[in-house]
Amino acid sequence: MRLQAGLKARLYERRTGDIMRGRILGLLLAVIGVAVLGAQTEHRGGGRYSSRERLAKPIPPEMQNLTDPALNGAVDIHFHVGPDSYPRSIDALDAAKLALSRGMRGAVLKHHFSQTAGLAYLARKAAPGFEAFGGIALNTPVGGLNVEAIRHMVEIEGGYGKVVWMPTHDGESEGRQENRPFVIVSQNGVLVPAALDVIKFVAERQLTLETGHATPAEQLQIVREARRQGVQHVIVTHEGNIPGPMTTPQLKDAAAEGAFIEFCTTGITAQTAPGKIARIREIGPEHVIISSDVGLEGSPLHPDSLAWFAKQLRGAGVAERDIDRMYKDNPATALGLPLRRH
Repeated sequence: MRLQAGLKARLYERRTGDIMRGRILGLLLAVIGVAVLGAQTEHRGGGRYSSRERLAKPIPPEMQNLTDPALNGAVDIHFHVGPDSYPRSIDALDAAKLALSRGMRGAVLKHHFSQTAGLAYLARKAAPGFEAFGGIALNTPVGGLNVEAIRHMVEIEGGYGKVVWMPTHDGESEGRQENRPFVIVSQNGVLVPAALDVIKFVAERQLTLETGHATPAEQLQIVREARRQGVQHVIVTHEGNIPGPMTTPQLKDAAAEGAFIEFCTTGITAQTAPGKIARIREIGPEHVIISSDVGLEGSPLHPDSLAWFAKQLRGAGVAERDIDRMYKDNPATALGLPLRRH
């Protein structure tokens, strides 16, 4: 009995050690991969938007304290909040309370450089009834295309880690342009092995995959590979316009492969709204998700930005059922949530 117990203990220690060594090796390889494939200068120091004074500007009255039927049950999949390395207009807890007070169902909290599953847990406690979810963007601080970082996110208490973004601000195009570290998604027109590993893990854990700030060609590759590997929920991040832009035919191709096309309300004005609405009509509301992507200091708050664009859609003659689909049903479907009937 003592021998058997000792043997079990040694086997457990060996198994635990192997797992830990595997995780450490995976992280080291990911970090080394980032360095070899693109680290040219030191990281971004104080951040791209390090000065609040640079961003501070008055928000127009017509973009404040808005309500709209589209908010009732809405899910914002691009919900930037503080605390963050970028100056944010509102923190996660207050943002969740505000969104709930305006009738919103939930949101995916987003940071570019750290996972937000733990923050989602706290946001749910601060705003009971609000369905907050977390995600992870595969940028350099998390090791780039690092499956172990995703595993950590999904294992955080609560199980609210839902979304994986391919590299965003540390994508190759932005990194080269700004002469700083970046993460490579493809080489010679082929997705790199680490990207395939990420997609495989997303499929296994039934997570939602977003294309991030990849090139238009890479975004289509990601969408097609995700479908091949059995990922159920794929989103083309903000119409593929960073570094983009993706053409409307490319977006229609992505939609035909089963991806949702995300349109963000940030930066849309009365002058540019008609063009956005025309593109939404061409792609088809059944393939579109409306999100905010606001949250920088000096930008409208999330419910206000969403409500403002809903009014533009309605004013342009978009049917209420299609507005509900883009604000409520499609984002819920993309997160694997049951639909709510209104």
